[in-house]
Amino acid sequence: MHETRQYLENSTFPSLSRKSLEVIQLNLGYLCNLSCLHCHVNAGPKRTELMSKETIDQVLELAKQTGVKTLDLTGGAPEMNPHFKYLVKQASQFNIAVIDRCNLVILEEDGYEKLAGFLAEHHVTVVASLPCYLEENVDKQRGNGTFQKSLSALKRLNKVGYGQKETDLKLDLVFNPQGPNLPPAQNALEQSYKTHLQQGYGIVFNQLYTIANMPIKRFGSTLISKGGFDEYMQLLVDSYNPDTLEHVMCLNTISVDWQGYVYDCDFNQMLDLPLAEQSEKVHLTDLIMNHLSGENITTRQHCYGCTAGQGSSCGGALS
Repeated sequence: MHETRQYLENSTFPSLSRKSLEVIQLNLGYLCNLSCLHCHVNAGPKRTELMSKETIDQVLELAKQTGVKTLDLTGGAPEMNPHFKYLVKQASQFNIAVIDRCNLVILEEDGYEKLAGFLAEHHVTVVASLPCYLEENVDKQRGNGTFQKSLSALKRLNKVGYGQKETDLKLDLVFNPQGPNLPPAQNALEQSYKTHLQQGYGIVFNQLYTIANMPIKRFGSTLISKGGFDEYMQLLVDSYNPDTLEHVMCLNTISVDWQGYVYDCDFNQMLDLPLAEQSEKVHLTDLIMNHLSGENITTRQHCYGCTAGQGSSCGGALS
């Protein structure tokens, strides 16, 4: 154990600097209808943090000022923010593409049954979490009954055109490992997902993203409680793949928390790490007219989670 910790302490992640800003990722709040074991946000039904309409308007202004054409919406369940539809409508008017990182089950909750149609109407890309295509594994990771509700939600999305060849409505799925392991090869797993979901349930989708579990917040706490944190970190460091560095999402993306503070990535946000060379957090209103290009990126040990093996980001494998 001591040798492992010593090795980790001596492993310095390579320095990174920003390219042009292309994507703003928004955490609309930590409120969620689920409490998944792999969640790096500690989101759940009892959380009250939600982005205000004022902050949403500030984000839209930043996007217009910087020319950003993609807003990536996360949570919690981003759809539970009371200003979610307002944000999507405003982004559409400004010709800004929207990605909704959806847990699927939310589409089956009372009051959200028509949300799939709304997303289709505004051509929102849906990136939906389905950590496995086997019911037992999904329910273990996300809660009893979530697999069947996820299937119902996927069928609902398919019905309004998502994932269909004749439409441009994109539906991507996300896989997370059950425990402290790296994801399998993305392309092969995607084919398994497509075969299983189509033959078993008549469900279709576009792409599968494999994302490694990050050793922070709820998943990190679980690792610590089971005595596996150092071992998992060792796996990430040992599996470091330098070919992924040119593709990590922090190069062209910033993350904005529910209060409007800006971070280099969603994981840094959860660890409360300010932008590089900043002694304290920076609010997005201070970034208007500033594209951040060329500035350093704050990195720590958890960054090995994005660069281990085939790599991992919100857009799936990197190599």
